[in-house]
Order: sequence, then C-alpha cells, then structure tokens
Amino acid sequence: MSFGSDVKEARKAMGLSRRELAESLNIDPRYLANLENSGYLPSLQIFYVIVTACKLPVEKYFYPKTDDENESAERDRITLKLRQCPDKYLPFVESAIDTANKQDEAGNE
Repeated sequence: MSFGSDVKEARKAMGLSRRELAESLNIDPRYLANLENSGYLPSLQIFYVIVTACKLPVEKYFYPKTDDENESAERDRITLKLRQCPDKYLPFVESAIDTANKQDEAGNE
C-alpha cells in the first residue's frame, strides 16, 4: 500500500470527503487528490499534518518492513482501522479477536 492509498482509506474511514479533509488540513483538495491517486509524496510538513490528522502509522513510511516481516494487505487494512477506532469500542474489538482465537485453537485440537 502506498501513502496515498493509506490516506484515502483513512479519509473514507473517518467519513470525510476529500474537500472536507483538505479544508481541515488547509491544503487544496486537488493537491490531496494528487497525493491519494498518484503516489506522490508531500513535503515533510504536510506529511506530518496528514499522518497526525488521519492517525496513520508513521513508522510504516520511515521504517518499511523487510520481505520476511511483511504482513498481508488485509492485516495492514485492519491495523489502520483499529488505529482510527474510538477507544470506547476497543473492548468489543478485543472480545471479537479473543473469540476468533479461541475458535481457531479449538479447531486445531
């Protein structure tokens, strides 16, 4: 996944239009569209504003994983959504994960 597609996914998860996010960041919506769709990387200042607003994992862009550390695209997508999940819902998410793990363990016995 590229930075631009991560921004787009985060924006959609927050329920914001491109224009709404751009205005909240004080950048032009066309500039945001270019970031989301072209793979273009912004200046460090704009990068910081975007990752902070979208709650993106900055380490992903500065410390990319090696091939043996790569996770699936699905796991990356879920991790991004988890970072954006309000704290009040985290117990529900944790419970769902615990239940899935218990079912998997029971199936492996």
